[in-house]
Parts: sequence; structure tokens; C-alpha cells
Amino acid sequence: MKDESTDKGQHNTPMLDELEGGKWPSFVTGLKRLRDNQDAKYAPMMNDLLGQLEHSYEERLGFWKGGTVSVLGYGGGIIPRFSEVADKFPASKEFHTLRVMPPAGYHYSTDLLRQMCDIWEEHGSGLIAFHGQSGDIMFQGTTTEGTQKAFDALNEIGFDLGGAGPALRTAMSCVGHARCEQSCYDEVRAHRTLINAFLDEMHRPSLPYKFKFKFSGCANDCVNAIHRADFAVIGTWRDDIKIDQEKVKEHVATVGRKYTIDTVVSMCPTRAISLNDDDTLEIDNQSCVRCMHCINVMTKALSPGDDKGVSILIGGKRSLKVGDLMGTMIIPFMKLESDEDFEKLEEFGETVIEFFADNALEHERIGETIDRIGLPAFIEAVGVDPDPNMVNHPRTSSYVRTDDFDEEAEKWFARKAAEAQISAE
Repeated sequence: MKDESTDKGQHNTPMLDELEGGKWPSFVTGLKRLRDNQDAKYAPMMNDLLGQLEHSYEERLGFWKGGTVSVLGYGGGIIPRFSEVADKFPASKEFHTLRVMPPAGYHYSTDLLRQMCDIWEEHGSGLIAFHGQSGDIMFQGTTTEGTQKAFDALNEIGFDLGGAGPALRTAMSCVGHARCEQSCYDEVRAHRTLINAFLDEMHRPSLPYKFKFKFSGCANDCVNAIHRADFAVIGTWRDDIKIDQEKVKEHVATVGRKYTIDTVVSMCPTRAISLNDDDTLEIDNQSCVRCMHCINVMTKALSPGDDKGVSILIGGKRSLKVGDLMGTMIIPFMKLESDEDFEKLEEFGETVIEFFADNALEHERIGETIDRIGLPAFIEAVGVDPDPNMVNHPRTSSYVRTDDFDEEAEKWFARKAAEAQISAE
């Protein structure tokens, strides 16, 4: 190792220094700022952290190992990190991370943020990430002793640990109806309802692997629920898009017909939009898939319909046993307004978690379970009727049995008739 120290006892970091070049901000600058705050108790830890990181760059190896660290009464929420080169960098020999659940919708007051910073400067490294890939507030860098002290202080101001390990993970929800005009349901209530109901699954890991809820108020999906959440709740509507034709004409007059056709009409994935000769817009709502593109471009002229609710998709994930998976549509539309609606959502969440706990293999996400057993087996197990919206891709085999088609068709028509009767009542 070629580590040298400056007159101030700081490690030389020539390779890390290179990361501060260029026009983009560098995390190295932030670490150095914490190191250079000599009055802070965490300064020695950050100095040795930079030294170990430089050492890792030199050797092209990581020198952290896991372990077991927890706080009283919890089985998860702490990411333990112990240094394998503690003899060279003793001040950062322990650098544990607390995963802390954020408020639903990421709403903070400045006073609350200051309290968090004060707590972490007292018990940790001063390094906080808003927010980690998991959605948590990541309080990065503390000792085993400091872990409990920091948790106690954070708990006093109303915060709790998030998930880690084979457990329910921290949920995420977009800013939603608090600020966004595209919101189609109460994201914050849905978020808190489900997490409060299943909190034990988060703090006492007992699942085959991780399980995530995410809540987006519309199909813009600002929290990446469809491709990252095991249980994605996406705002949508089932009546017609609302059109203000005068605003459509203003838009066309401002940007031109060609631009409107190129950026709105031609970009519709189902070709459901047409621009009339009088510069009014016409939408085939039966073909519309509620992708939000046209609304995003013409925010004054177009807006979601009035009959709002949610779609639920199951199985989104990044690569693991199989490649990346987008969530599969399981419930195309569910109203989410009354107390009974939210109870129904909670019951369905419980059903899906119980299925996952009973049927998934170790280290397997629910999307991989569905891929392994097949969608028909899954929807039968969770009590959901088949629906054409569940079709992810048309069949590629030309051979198919039709001997039960009449029976299944009768079931389908009977179900639709029953739904129509309920709607009429």
C-alpha cells in the first residue's frame, strides 16, 4: 500500500482527487468536507474512510465485510459494514448504515431536516443520502455502539427503521395529490395503510426474499413502481380523457400543426389520437392505454378523467435469478376512495404476501415465482379472475386446445353480466 499522510494527518488520495475533475459534482468533495470539519467528532472516521477508499481504488478490491448488527426489538433495518483493513484505518473500522423510512410522499419540514442532521452528526459520520435506491433515508457510517443511540434519537422525533434482508422493504410513494394535478388517488393514505398493516413483516424478516410496495399517482410512475416493485399501485382512470378544445387550439397555434402531430398524435402508442382540420383533438378512448404522454405534452388542454382509481401490477424487479421484469397487470382497475376500498386493498396485499411467503423459493422475488409457476396458477391462488389486460405477449405457438373454450366463454359472459348488474344497482 502506498498510503501517505499530510501534515494534518490526512490521507493522500490522488486517485479520488481525479473524480473531482470535470463539470459534475463529486461525492468525494462531500466526503472531504466532512473530513475537514476538524471540530466534529466524525472527522477522523471520514479521514480513514477516504484512506480506505483510495486503498480500494489502488488494489481494485473492496475491503468491507458484513456481519450482524441490530437495535433492540428489530431484526432488520441495519446494513452492517466492518473493515477488513482496520489495522490501517482504525477510525472507520465500523461503518454501519441505518435505513430509515421516509415520510409518505417525501414531505419534510426544514426543522425536521435539521434535527436529522444534528442527530447524525452526534452519533454518526454526518453523511446522509436522501434517498437510497430502496427509498430509505440512508444514515451512512456509525459504530455498533452508535447504531442504537442514533436509532433511539431518530425514534424520538417520529422515525422508524426501514426494511433490509428477506423482509418487506421500505415503501415509496410519489408526492402525489399534495402537489401534482395528475394524481388519481390518495397515495399517502394507501402507502401508510399498507405499511402500518404489515410492519412486522418489515422489522422481523421472515419472507423468502425482499418484497416491495410502491405507489405512483399516475402512469408517469415517478417512483419507478412498475419495473422495481413487487406490488405496484398505479393511479389511472376508466372514463374519457378530459379535453379543453380551446386550449388545444391555443397549443396548436403556438407550436404549429406539424409539431403537434409529431409530438402528440404520432407518439400515441395505440394511435388513439387524431388532430382534426379545425385544430381540435379527437381521442378514441377505448383504444387509450392511459400512458400519460399526450397529457404531459398538453397539460392545459388534456387531463385525466373523473372516474379515477388504481391498477395493481405484481412482480416488477431488476435482474436476479431471471432477467429484469416489468410488473404484470393483475387488477386493471380498483376504486380507492372509501374506507371499504382501502380495506380491500389491504386484504389483497395480505393475500399476495401470504402467497409469496408460502410458495416462493429462497432468494426468489414474486415475479420470478410467477414466472416459474405460471400466471394462471398465481391468479387462481390469489382469487383474481382472468382478464385480457393481463396478457403480456400474444402466444407464439399455433397449437392450442379449444375443447374448453365454450365453458370458459360462458363463465366470462356470466361474470360480465354480474358486473353490469352491480354497476346498474
